[in-house]
Amino acid sequence: MNDYNILAVVLAGGKSKRFGEDKNQAKLGNITLLEHVLAKVTKKFKKTLIISNQNLNIKKLNSITIVPDCIQGNLGPLVGVLTAMKWIKKNNEEYQWIATFPCDTPFFDTSIIDEYKSKIKLNESLLYFVKSNEKRHNIFGLWSTKLIDTLEKDLVDNNYRKVERWADKIGVKIINIKNDKFDSFFNINTKTDLEEANKLLKEYKNDYL
Repeated sequence: MNDYNILAVVLAGGKSKRFGEDKNQAKLGNITLLEHVLAKVTKKFKKTLIISNQNLNIKKLNSITIVPDCIQGNLGPLVGVLTAMKWIKKNNEEYQWIATFPCDTPFFDTSIIDEYKSKIKLNESLLYFVKSNEKRHNIFGLWSTKLIDTLEKDLVDNNYRKVERWADKIGVKIINIKNDKFDSFFNINTKTDLEEANKLLKEYKNDYL
């Protein structure tokens, strides 16, 4: 199968409390944060799932499907991951892995996708997270669909909500990424962050977008 059996999943269901409005639709340069992420992801994968409970104003493409959380209540990214796994199962898709991307980190280095593919070949873990500048990025992850039953049980029966806590329980391998110029995993949580991102866009546009 294509893409090393990886389904791309953009997690866009956050409440954007610190930002003050839906940051998916916030403009960075001439396009939205979500569009920046999709522009990168859709070049690398034939199919992309967006997990969101909101009405998204994006260009309709056959390669993109929008799916709401399978558990109501805005319970966080783990529900988004479970939703993607359930979508694969429901639609009898052959994907064995999902690669998750947050909607608010537009500068991320797409070389991580090649790293994902190499990790699948090694078969060392069912879960991988990216780390840069000594910081682990828990939403940039590669998740085996074999985790579906454990994840659902821990969400429903054991009240797990934090990605970091659940991943540490399961066991997670790290993919280290070097940043030569600035942290390409800089994420936008506030309007001040967006102002900084626009400065970075002007300075490093040719390098990262």
